[in-house]
Amino acid sequence: MWVAGHNLLDRVHVPGQGLKSIAWALLHERKSFHLGSWNIQTVYPVLPWVGLMALGYCLGSLYRQDVDIVKRKRLLLQLGSAALPLFFLLRLTNIYGDLVPWSRQASPVFSFLSFINVTKYPPLLDYVLLMIGPALLFLALTEKPLNRLTRIISVYGRVPFFYYMIHIFLIHLGALIAATLSGYPWTAMTGFKTWIDFDPRLQGYGFSLWVVYLIWISLIVLLYPLCRRYDRYKSEHKEKWWLSYL
Repeated sequence: MWVAGHNLLDRVHVPGQGLKSIAWALLHERKSFHLGSWNIQTVYPVLPWVGLMALGYCLGSLYRQDVDIVKRKRLLLQLGSAALPLFFLLRLTNIYGDLVPWSRQASPVFSFLSFINVTKYPPLLDYVLLMIGPALLFLALTEKPLNRLTRIISVYGRVPFFYYMIHIFLIHLGALIAATLSGYPWTAMTGFKTWIDFDPRLQGYGFSLWVVYLIWISLIVLLYPLCRRYDRYKSEHKEKWWLSYL
């Protein structure tokens, strides 16, 4: 109910830049605040994200050693198979699940893109169903036996927060370098005063989509040895309970 019901609060807004507005934004709404020369955004409001995290911890119990593999696979298939039809039903009606309705575009391709263009920040119900549904199906279908590819993928899955933090640092460092080499000021990439998407100093900056995909794949490959080493370190030091949070 937490994950599916918090969208009922989507129409609740507290205007202004005061403490009440900040408190509500921290709880449920993505919003920008101007504190002096700083631009602060509540990208990760508590209610939507904590509910999704709690759901993840609950599903994690399916991977206890005493849980039957067949039972786990069946449950994951059922949940994933139910999530996708529910997404299509909610998205098709545009009644509930996302603040931004989809609409017919000039071509079927762009209409489809509008249909799947769901809100991630914060994660609304349509986004959760569209992302988590296929993920549950993937987990079920890649249960066993493990092959070379799934063994590689499982390394990232065992150290997700480690990968996330390192990749954010490296990709932003790369963006600073790329901007400088392209003739743009690196300070525009910091986004402290203006969100970089709207910074006039970066107008015209960017790369073709194939370059973006190349950078993405290269970063994943580059971080594999680090993730594998950290995964081994975690498995060899189970007495350090805090490692499970990193």
